[in-house]
Amino acid sequence: MHHPLDGIRVVDLCSNLAGPYCGQILADMGADVIKVERPGTGDPSRAWAPPAWGGEGTLFLSSNRGKRSLALELGTDDAQEILHRLLDTADVAIQAFRPDVARRFGLTEEALRPRHPSLVFCSITAFDPGGPHAERPGYDPLLQAHSGLMSMTGPPQGPPVRVGTSIVDMGAGMWAAIGILGALRTREATGRGHHLRISLEDTALAWGAYHLQGTLASGRAPKPMGTGLGMIVPYGAFPTGDGHLMIAAGTDALFQALCRALGLEGLAEDPRLATNPGRVAHRAEVEGALARATRRLTVKALESALSSAGVPCSRVRDYGEVASDPHVLGGIFRREAHPEIPDYRAVGPPVVTDGERPEAGRPPPSVGEHTAEILEELARGPASGP
Repeated sequence: MHHPLDGIRVVDLCSNLAGPYCGQILADMGADVIKVERPGTGDPSRAWAPPAWGGEGTLFLSSNRGKRSLALELGTDDAQEILHRLLDTADVAIQAFRPDVARRFGLTEEALRPRHPSLVFCSITAFDPGGPHAERPGYDPLLQAHSGLMSMTGPPQGPPVRVGTSIVDMGAGMWAAIGILGALRTREATGRGHHLRISLEDTALAWGAYHLQGTLASGRAPKPMGTGLGMIVPYGAFPTGDGHLMIAAGTDALFQALCRALGLEGLAEDPRLATNPGRVAHRAEVEGALARATRRLTVKALESALSSAGVPCSRVRDYGEVASDPHVLGGIFRREAHPEIPDYRAVGPPVVTDGERPEAGRPPPSVGEHTAEILEELARGPASGP
């Protein structure tokens, strides 16, 4: 399979999730990604467990495939010299230190650009570097709280709820990868490197784009609605006799089909409910009538009836079910080689090109696993590689 980033070297100076996830995306596209981490303990996310697999936290395992590990104590002069020799051979560098730490290690645009004019340098920060909170540290849930995402997640009248995956971290990693690809494309024409800045703050705000616009347009901030959505009715998880079914009847035609499948012809013929704005205005009435009908059926029976009627729906599955689904196991949740875990699986890239997923690269490395190898490459000269 073609690897679009074959020949591109990336120095990944990041830990935790946002930066490593970016590095993994680039590795999946064929880049030689060198993960620089502290000797001994390495990336702190290695110890974020349970759950752990083969002695490593699964958050670490899920975001460090395809990389080589170089152990360096960046606060020493020797390590700084090695780092700059490595950057001499690199196309991309990614760092996600707190601003004060980045300055101490010389990982700023001003410090790096004179020696590395063609380097694509990406800085991932918690807050916007140009804003009032630039120097503050931050983690994914803090930015979910700061950006407003947490205020509208969870059940109505309930406490704030964190989104169940690290959506801000992973989103920042994705935007960083997109920005790096664009900067590499521009460099092909100009020969010049670029400095990219991606913050968790901006990423979280971008996830809430239509909520921010809606707040200004309506003068009202959105409130938590569980599985519902303020602008569409019916849209949410409805109760059944033995669970819940997520139903998304987002058009007038789908609402009609839903009502007919449930035997609710009167609801379908009500002129007040003929359009989505009308149904939003009468949300409680519509959702109540639908819930009374769905409770009479099992999840399986309801999903079958609605699917046959062309109504988008899905039962709410837990990860135990998903992790044993034959389609998932035969697709994106694939077997990958790992020296310590015989039955190791990892979630591959979602992109399928010409019917093929990118091949699995190296397993996530142990701390400093490739230090000797990389130092030997640097000793041979800038043209050397793995």
